[in-house]
Amino acid sequence: MKKKNFTYIGGQAVIQGVMMRGKSGMATVVRDDNGDIQMEAKRITPPEKRSKWMRLVFVRGVVNFITSLVSGMQALLRSSEAAFTEEEEAPPKLNKWVAEKWKISVSDIFTTISIFLGVAIALVLFLFLPYYFTELISGATGGVDGAIGGKGSIYYNLIEGGFRIVIFILYILFTLCFKSLRETYQYHGAEHKTINCYEYGMPLTVENVKKCSRMHDRCGTTFLFIVMFISILLFALMGWAIGDRIQTGVKAVDFLIVFLIKLCLLPFVAGVSYEVLKLLAKVQSPLVLPLKAPGYLLQKLTTREPDDGMIECAIDAFEKVLDMDENPKSPEKIFVTETKLSKLLEMMKRHFKESGIDASDAEWILSLTLNVPRSALGEERVVSRKECAKIVSLYEERLTGRPLWYIFGNTNFFGYTINVDERVLIPRPETELLVEQALASVQDGDKVLELCTGSGAIAVALACEAAKDKSISVLATDISEDALEVARLNVRLNKANVTVEKSDLFENVHGKFNMILCNPPYVRTGEIEGLQREVRDFEPRLALDGGEDGLWFYRRIAEKVQKYLVHGGMLILECGENQAQDVLKIFTERDYAIVIKDHSGVDRFVKIVF
Repeated sequence: MKKKNFTYIGGQAVIQGVMMRGKSGMATVVRDDNGDIQMEAKRITPPEKRSKWMRLVFVRGVVNFITSLVSGMQALLRSSEAAFTEEEEAPPKLNKWVAEKWKISVSDIFTTISIFLGVAIALVLFLFLPYYFTELISGATGGVDGAIGGKGSIYYNLIEGGFRIVIFILYILFTLCFKSLRETYQYHGAEHKTINCYEYGMPLTVENVKKCSRMHDRCGTTFLFIVMFISILLFALMGWAIGDRIQTGVKAVDFLIVFLIKLCLLPFVAGVSYEVLKLLAKVQSPLVLPLKAPGYLLQKLTTREPDDGMIECAIDAFEKVLDMDENPKSPEKIFVTETKLSKLLEMMKRHFKESGIDASDAEWILSLTLNVPRSALGEERVVSRKECAKIVSLYEERLTGRPLWYIFGNTNFFGYTINVDERVLIPRPETELLVEQALASVQDGDKVLELCTGSGAIAVALACEAAKDKSISVLATDISEDALEVARLNVRLNKANVTVEKSDLFENVHGKFNMILCNPPYVRTGEIEGLQREVRDFEPRLALDGGEDGLWFYRRIAEKVQKYLVHGGMLILECGENQAQDVLKIFTERDYAIVIKDHSGVDRFVKIVF
């Protein structure tokens, strides 16, 4: 099958899943022990945004090798945390003691140990053993003057490189003895087949992916083979150039010197190998097949046919990376797993800031979910998997733009819990000043009317606060039946002495009142599309649109307000920025009026006495 789309996206198998990496993002998808698919996605620096010297031929190979190695190891370790879900309701004593004493999780300790063990095993297998076996042969054949010569001999270095390849192959065969690693090779196959499916121009479905080859030109296994092959040639030439000059008489010192020289040459080997791999991947001619064949043969060992669930993981990871590369607003995601509070908070704040969301929302999510004050979030602790699951759910919903208090379903207003959803506006902190002004003026026995009540927050707060030392009655009205349902719920929740009725301003209102309050829609129609996404896309337009100049409701109130106020009655209105003086001009028949500023120094309220 001929390839139609050549992609830069690559990946690797991880624990019970697949990691894919593109230009702008990388995504790891894991199927955990419960059978659920988990995804973690984060943005990375695109190659074109790296400094020019890092994009030079040969240098870019070293950079890509190092970044891929680091990100691959991180993805592997993170996948293990997400894959294994068994967790007791109460942490084991050791886990709890470590979390409280050292502010880290036991998994962090195991992760660090695993890294050191992995590096140590790699050094022993691929550096020490080849050197040791070659020394044995060299000694058996007479050392420097023997059949293969000493360390400076080309034959010596070719044999050492041959041992390295043999050990590499034996290592792969050894891993096939373990069921868990054979499963990882199946995920490796799913990764290759998914990329091939996309490059063949076929829709990414499980059935289509199944049909594709599990061999791929840009496989890491092939890259490692090329690295070993080039290193054999290079180290052989190095040995010839140096000769037997490195002879201190102490084998350990000789080995260390040679090891350091080879270590210094490794970046060059990686850079050359990357360019060779990239060149071979571009050429589809059968003439280069012999050069690709060794890599394909090794991939026969390191890939296995995946099942449908494994393919689903690979497809999800690939599509997420593709979306992140094409859409800068595609959100990052995190695994549900045990983690540090500081790490979780930093990640959430950074992502919120990048998405134009107030970073303090991350603090609110953690504070309310963990039931700790925001001021205590600086104290390190370990967030359990169960806690993390709830936090991640809220975090990801917030990234969609849905307002935080709609997500939680309630907010605090003047010390009272007010239920809110998309049927009503979320009461703003500055509106609490309207309640303060009303409380300062209301008298025992007064009748109060609130127009455009929405969630009922103002009416509830006023009635409950006044009830502490006064007896007042409050009527709250709104034209929206949806909003009135929320208002009635809040009245019941807070046991407030408030009557809720449907009315278009004064339409169904009877009698006179000592005080009338209103926070009407005051956003100019033409400015609604320019509002924050949270307001524009989620809060009810009916509660926002104040007409062409934002003053339509104020004019309607001015027409009839005096009919519903007793002599000396008071009207308190909230208004938009730079609207206060225009509102005063509408209410020409009045005894006196004052303008009150909010905490930001903005003219926010108009208090009028008739």
